[in-house]
Amino acid sequence: MKSQAIKLSAIAAAVAAIFFGGYEAARSIQSAQAEAAPSATAAALATPSATRPVATVTLPNFNSIVEQFGPAVVNISVEGTVKTAARGQSPLGQLDPDDPFSEFFRRFGPQFRMPPGEQITHGQGSGFIVSADGIILTNAHVVADAKHVTVKLTDKREFSAKVIGFDKPTDVAVLRIDAHDLPTVPLGDPAETRVGDWVLAIGSPFGFENSVTAGIVSAKSRSLPDEGYVPFIQTDVAINPGNSGGPLLNLKGEVVGINSQIYSRSGGYQGVSFAIPINVAAHVKDQLITHGKVTRGRLGVAIQDLNQGLAESFGLDTSRGALISHVENDSPAAKAGLEAGDVILKIDGEPVASSAELPPKVAATSPGKPVTLEVWHKGKARSVTVTVGEQKPAKVASDDDVQADRGRLGVAVRPLTQEEQRQAETEGGLLVLDAGGPAARAGIQQGDVILAVNGKPVSGVDELRELLAGVGKHVALLIQREDAHIFVPIELS
Repeated sequence: MKSQAIKLSAIAAAVAAIFFGGYEAARSIQSAQAEAAPSATAAALATPSATRPVATVTLPNFNSIVEQFGPAVVNISVEGTVKTAARGQSPLGQLDPDDPFSEFFRRFGPQFRMPPGEQITHGQGSGFIVSADGIILTNAHVVADAKHVTVKLTDKREFSAKVIGFDKPTDVAVLRIDAHDLPTVPLGDPAETRVGDWVLAIGSPFGFENSVTAGIVSAKSRSLPDEGYVPFIQTDVAINPGNSGGPLLNLKGEVVGINSQIYSRSGGYQGVSFAIPINVAAHVKDQLITHGKVTRGRLGVAIQDLNQGLAESFGLDTSRGALISHVENDSPAAKAGLEAGDVILKIDGEPVASSAELPPKVAATSPGKPVTLEVWHKGKARSVTVTVGEQKPAKVASDDDVQADRGRLGVAVRPLTQEEQRQAETEGGLLVLDAGGPAARAGIQQGDVILAVNGKPVSGVDELRELLAGVGKHVALLIQREDAHIFVPIELS
């Protein structure tokens, strides 16, 4: 029995030895791995190929810019009047609406007729000093209807300002105050400003004077509806009522734009704001000070952007340029031989990437000056010299509701009558009575007038069929819609 117990004890001891020996061995292996890990990690960190370089981003500090150039930013208060219509008023005056007789007297009581009058209005905006003798830039919409304009500096001094002039198409105004040795802010070059650059605005949002907001340039050369002369700088800088007319500055403290507009569905800032490039504003300022008005160059063409379909229709391998959709009679463009369907690729050697880039370049050209255009004309590039004319007020064409054959396009059309041609100021043309199929998908609609197919004028239904029979997959229709001429690319089935 003892012998058996001793044997069992010996076996147990052997098993224990094996177990603890394995455990110690495992511990020594883990210990060795643990000791080796730091050195391996250090070796890995020491090897350049083992890690990627991490870019460090340092946020800019704007305080030095604000301290140096903030005093040149001013608050502008305006006072004006608006006409008020004639209105009735009770001889008892204004009754409490909770008075039980209020409704009775309002409806049946005697009324005195108050004559038309004027109501005083107040507004606020921002501006900045560009000349030490008191020249200030701001927005035209800030001061356009003002009777009195007051400029307040950061040192609390106030001045009555004279409006030297303003230009509504660019929304730029020039003021002068009777003061000297004023702080100024330098003007920069918007061409050197890149998308993604930091910018800051100083102004008086909601009357909070000299408020500073910052962001980045979101895009350049933005074209906004009814704002064809300004290639706006788009930013995400917070702009609110009262910021209008204030400066947009780069990190050098230079003004690159005048804060002018926001895009908003709520009426307040929603992350998209627009500034007038300072070179545009400076050009307007110089003309207003020197001549008291602004003159602009004019070619006399209506233009639109190219897309891939239109580019293919005109034989271009790129959709860059400004497509001429209409040439005014007796205009500088007409005298130089430009035609609807031509594509302006360059002006004085500068590429025209989109139609939005052309109007500001032409407008900035002095009337009477010749410019050289590189034009894509009927499948070939050619150079055309145009003597720029002077811009005149836009002429609004009549808007007539005009109304009998359906073909490859999917449209029912009929020729225009002579009276309709006279009203539309065109020769020939087919009135669209109904649109379906490829035409409808491309946006052709009832009331449009088809003027040309791939640049060839059309005046009859049979002529339209013949022209369509000779084209391939894509066709470009020149149509007139109200007072606009546009090319519409259509992919035929």
